[in-house]
Amino acid sequence: MPRTLLLKNATVVATMDDEQREIADGAVLITDNRITAVGPTAELPADADQVIDLSGHVLMPGLVNTHHHMFQSLTRALPAAQNAELFDWLSALFPVWGNITPEMMTVSAQTSMAELMLSGCTTAADHAYFYVNGSRLEDNLEAARRLGMRYHGVRGAITLGQSQGGLPPDHVVEHDEDAVLKEMQRVVEAHHDHADDAMIRVALGPSSPFTVSPDLMRQSAVLARDLGVLMHTHTAENNKDLAFSQERYGMTPAQFAEETGWVGEDVWHAHCVHLDDHGIKLFGRTGTGVAHCPCSNMRLASGIAPIRKMLDQGVKVGLGVDGTASNDGNDLLGEARQAMLVARVRHEDPTAMSAREALWLATRGGARVLGRDDNIGRLAPGYCADLIAFDLSDIAYAGGQIDPLASLLFSAPRRVAYSIINGRTVVDRGRLTPIELPVLVEQHNRLARQLVDG
Repeated sequence: MPRTLLLKNATVVATMDDEQREIADGAVLITDNRITAVGPTAELPADADQVIDLSGHVLMPGLVNTHHHMFQSLTRALPAAQNAELFDWLSALFPVWGNITPEMMTVSAQTSMAELMLSGCTTAADHAYFYVNGSRLEDNLEAARRLGMRYHGVRGAITLGQSQGGLPPDHVVEHDEDAVLKEMQRVVEAHHDHADDAMIRVALGPSSPFTVSPDLMRQSAVLARDLGVLMHTHTAENNKDLAFSQERYGMTPAQFAEETGWVGEDVWHAHCVHLDDHGIKLFGRTGTGVAHCPCSNMRLASGIAPIRKMLDQGVKVGLGVDGTASNDGNDLLGEARQAMLVARVRHEDPTAMSAREALWLATRGGARVLGRDDNIGRLAPGYCADLIAFDLSDIAYAGGQIDPLASLLFSAPRRVAYSIINGRTVVDRGRLTPIELPVLVEQHNRLARQLVDG
């Protein structure tokens, strides 16, 4: 028999639907893993197999994280990388990451997912490009299945070592690009789910123009399209990134992306802090997506991405927390707040981005970027049951009850009270249910120390 869950009496239900309806005293009915009704509490059934009273809460779609490197949670606040820009930051961390084990991959992914889920994230794309000591994408898939997160695993790669003019040390790269392509194909065929309610999807993601060859960029694009999966990489993140593309390839990052086949509805690029006007128009015209990661861009002094200009040119934009060693957190609601704030700073204009626009990027925007706008990112009948609720009685929201939805970002972001992913309650009254956090944190800290000590 189908199982039903009724969420009722919410102070406001922010649907993020095309009409951007905000329903006072709202309710959502879930049947198994799908939303079956959304509306005022008085208009929905009064009973269900389970009923959660959300009086004094904001209810909205789960947040979508479009760019992450979960393994990096093992190296937060590493002293050698605290005050470095991107290339120096990577140079300090690559040798440390060279000691990562499969166990470390799984535990760091669990830690990242747990923190994301507590911040309201229900879907995450993880750009996993580092494979040493027997690590595989399956290490992260294991974490996603245990915690119940909707997970897009990006099988990335770094293959261009220092001896070939790349940034990473030779001993941490995958030297055989043919073997990389075969592994990418294996992982997709073994794990990618094409269903519209898929919990696990796989994308292909050579890390960047300064860590792989142009040939791998081209061949992985062909492979991804043959397999019917998305493609993801880093583009135009900082000034050194621009200089590398000009010096090595004689073109801008956007030109390089176009020349190697990395534009289109099936592609999204991380950062794009220094995407020029040609690149913005190119991405808008071709349906190419962007993962905006404001905290990481500020942490590494990369700059502030021209998101307002991108949106005005029709570019698909979602939010990402980026790596947990360049943020150094996994707080997607906090990322939405920063997206709102940095847009205002860049343009010296308080209307450059509103709280609702930032929340739209965190939900609908991310769903579009990941090719899932028809099944996640909004509260509507037929959509996957991914929902989050925030308790307005938290002191952070005191005085913000006139506009409780906007107060989620104008006030200091807090953890969710409830999170439901695919119809399953994974955060219940602020407590993460799939895993014991103290045990995970102790394990994670032990492995992080082991990693840094070598």
